[in-house]
Amino acid sequence: MIVLHHLNNSRSQRILWLLEELNLEYQVKPYQRDSVTNLAPNTLTLIHPLGKSPIITDGEVTVAESGAIIEYLIGTYLNDKKDNQLRDPERGTEEHRQYTYWLHFAEGTLMPPFVAKLVLDKVRVSAKPFFVKMIANKIVDQLMASYYGPIIAKNMDYIESHLSHNKWFAGDELSGADIQMSFPLEAAVARGTTQEFPNITKFVETIHARPAYQAALEKGGKYDYV
Repeated sequence: MIVLHHLNNSRSQRILWLLEELNLEYQVKPYQRDSVTNLAPNTLTLIHPLGKSPIITDGEVTVAESGAIIEYLIGTYLNDKKDNQLRDPERGTEEHRQYTYWLHFAEGTLMPPFVAKLVLDKVRVSAKPFFVKMIANKIVDQLMASYYGPIIAKNMDYIESHLSHNKWFAGDELSGADIQMSFPLEAAVARGTTQEFPNITKFVETIHARPAYQAALEKGGKYDYV
């Protein structure tokens, strides 16, 4: 039996969605973030030394990292389940090259500046007393204006352009690339930063309307990015 070690408001929500799209039997073992630090609980280190979600266990097999989990589940189970709408692009095709690219782009290029911005925003809020906040805000403003802001804007423009010509990230059908790209894009939409990116917004609305996604929400519990 596949067990998803599921942390609230985390990347593991997209693995829940994948499990539903593949129509697999699985169990969800929930974990809650620390109310002060917002980090995963130490109990997750009993499953994997780094203690981060998502993690799946499948019998004696333990797999961590979203991309690795997506590749494992699709590679292991896609052909066993004919009643799903997920596609695994054929190797050597342009669709497969796009699939591989976006599968790695999500965490390798898109997420790091998003996370940096999140941390910097927390610095703004938590900096005290007043004179320290003034200095912190000035440093954050400089970092966002000169580095992280332009990178985020360029990434979003690139994604928007791709989605202006493609419903999905790797061909004409849903694939693991769309599963992987879902988390950063739905987080961006939820934070109200995609008004100038209608194709990104439409993509997120499309995945949220899928029956498998809705089923994953029911099993995963409250999720702030939908």
